[in-house]
Order: sequence, then structure tokens, then C-alpha cells
Amino acid sequence: MIEFEPLRKDDLRLVRAWLGREHVRRWWRDPIEQSLAEYEHAIDGLDPTDLYLIVVDGRPLGLIQTYLAANHADWEEIVQVGEGVAGVDLLIGEDELAGRGLGPRILEAFVNDLVFARAGTHACIATVEEPNRRSWRAFEKAGFRRVRDVEEDGRPHRLMRLDRHVRGA
Repeated sequence: MIEFEPLRKDDLRLVRAWLGREHVRRWWRDPIEQSLAEYEHAIDGLDPTDLYLIVVDGRPLGLIQTYLAANHADWEEIVQVGEGVAGVDLLIGEDELAGRGLGPRILEAFVNDLVFARAGTHACIATVEEPNRRSWRAFEKAGFRRVRDVEEDGRPHRLMRLDRHVRGA
């Protein structure tokens, strides 16, 4: 069973450990202290990013976040998607669980249960570094499609997008 629990300050010790692991550091390059400060800021309600602990069968194994692209001007300038589009970032912190097919299941559940549960959110996007094949394949398996290439932090990324489907249409 996949669950998403709002991230709490008590969870930041676990997140710190995940951010320091080699399989995460390879792609999540922001300084750990900077990331933790940003997460604490969001937990305190001072940033419009929603952070969740990913819990599978009772075990915390990662972090997932969502935010409206339009609320982050620097990022919106890169992705150019406009209003009503949510970004999502996924981090599986337990290295023995990465690459085991959980990513697509987590993304599908998160997007359907939380991201598209918000009225007015009509699409979800992610930017994935081009060499991070494992990650962009997980997004594809979850239904995201490659829109175009973008440059973020001086590196080539795939802009991946999933549009909300109107049920019953």
C-alpha cells in the first residue's frame, strides 16, 4: 500500500540521510542544508510547496513534492507552462528500493490522489536530467510524455508532462 504523509520537521533527519546517499546525490545536487532549510520553510507554510513522505507498506522510503509552476517564477521561465500546471519531484531514498518498479506506481498514485485532486490543476510536469534514464522511464511508465528538452542548472533535461484526463469523457 502506497501512502503519502505530509512531511513533518521530525522527518527531516530521515530526509537528511536520504539526501546524503550516493544514488540520490548523483541527481539531487542542491546542498543538503539548503534543501533542508527549504523543506522546513515549506513545512512552516512559508513556501507554497507541498512535501510528503512516501510510505509503502508502512515503511518510509522517500520524499515527493508538488507545487504550482506559476508560483516559482525562475522555474516557470524554464518550463513555460502557465497557470494550472503542477510540478512534481520524486526522491526514493532507500537505495535497495530504487529501480524496483515503485517509481511509476508512486507517481500514478500521487498525481491521481493529490495533484489532480486540486480543482484548477489540469496538468503535471517534471524536468528530468537527460542521463537519468531510470527516472524518465518511471515518469513515462506513469503516463507522462516527453514534451521538449529544456536546460536547467546548465544541464539538459527532459520536460515530461501528464495532462488530466476528464473521467467519463
